[in-house]
Amino acid sequence: MNYLFTSESVSEGHPDKLSDRISDAILDEYLRQDPEAKVACETFCTSDLVVVGGEILSTAKVDVEGTVRRVIRDTGYTSDELGFNADSCRIKNVLQRQSPDINRGVVRQNPEEQGAGDQGMMFGYACRDTEEYMPLALSLSHKLLKILSDIRHDGNGEMPYLRPDAKAQFTIEYDGNHKPVRIHTIVLSTQHDEFGTEEEMHTRIEKDIRSIVLPKLVSCLPDSTAALFAGNFRLLVNPTGKFVIGGPAGDTGLTGRKIIVDTYGGRGAHGGGAFSGKDPSKVDRSGAYAARYLAKNLVAAGVADECLVQIAYAIGVAAPVSIFIDTYGTSHLPAEVSDGEIAEKIRENFDLRPAAITERFGLKSPIFEPTATYGHMGRTPYIKGGLQFFGWEKTDSVEKIKKIFGIN
Repeated sequence: MNYLFTSESVSEGHPDKLSDRISDAILDEYLRQDPEAKVACETFCTSDLVVVGGEILSTAKVDVEGTVRRVIRDTGYTSDELGFNADSCRIKNVLQRQSPDINRGVVRQNPEEQGAGDQGMMFGYACRDTEEYMPLALSLSHKLLKILSDIRHDGNGEMPYLRPDAKAQFTIEYDGNHKPVRIHTIVLSTQHDEFGTEEEMHTRIEKDIRSIVLPKLVSCLPDSTAALFAGNFRLLVNPTGKFVIGGPAGDTGLTGRKIIVDTYGGRGAHGGGAFSGKDPSKVDRSGAYAARYLAKNLVAAGVADECLVQIAYAIGVAAPVSIFIDTYGTSHLPAEVSDGEIAEKIRENFDLRPAAITERFGLKSPIFEPTATYGHMGRTPYIKGGLQFFGWEKTDSVEKIKKIFGIN
């Protein structure tokens, strides 16, 4: 029997995402000066106010206020008319020194034996819905909002009324074999200027979404995914009728409140830990990246069509306390090879200590601000200024995994 699954994403102007980006921008500034910095930075934003707090241990001297204003300005909040202005909002910096009780569990004489910065479990997930091995509903939600953002930033007059805050949601219909068969519903709420009557605003925005945004989205998709739009899907644009007041003026923002948007849109599982504002000694972040890397490479290697990886740590202990793998019955290995045996082979062949993960993906570099919007997973890895971004999305262990499991 067919079923429906829904995921959402939010734009860089959403107050929670703005908070995430500020936290990661501050983290990057510390790492740029001091790669050994220990950072846990949280941001709260509301009308006319940003509060930055958390714990830092670093030799770096960071212009926190200047960094906050730069991020707000880049996001597009540059006018009092928006209720939040990069040049005039108040900024309160309450960052403090990291607890020595935490630091003593992380720092070791032998760097390779660096302990995990906290206990907890992290999940990674991958499936064959998309070319990037991500769930389709979330992937489309991210892509739609990125196109909307590009239109707003381009300033070419296509949709001149757009403001920074937006949310997108896709509902996909799947068949009994878990294959997507059509787009069922698209929900898009986008902040906009006040112009004309409420009916005129709504009519113009919905028309532009249909004639400008959706065609741009469909044109960038593989043929098999684009074909899912061929049916009669339901489109809901600004369902309340108008969305003028948005961003921090309309809702408070907090770092770490969009962890499902950041990961897999509700597919797979989530350990509960947020990413943004945390240096790689916090396995909430580095462990989750490693889990995604393993899940993606396992699926790309043909071990399974769908894969969940869990890695668990104890604070101050380097090696994971457990590794768990679930292939949801989609394994292509011989029947006698259980998911537990797959997990054991991964444990034997991949170093999942925090220091090793950090080195593999270059996580002591200032690479985190781009992760704060449109997902930490499913992104295209790239090198810029000699730094590797989104290294956990590489599939450079496919051949190694094929050899481990005897896949031709």
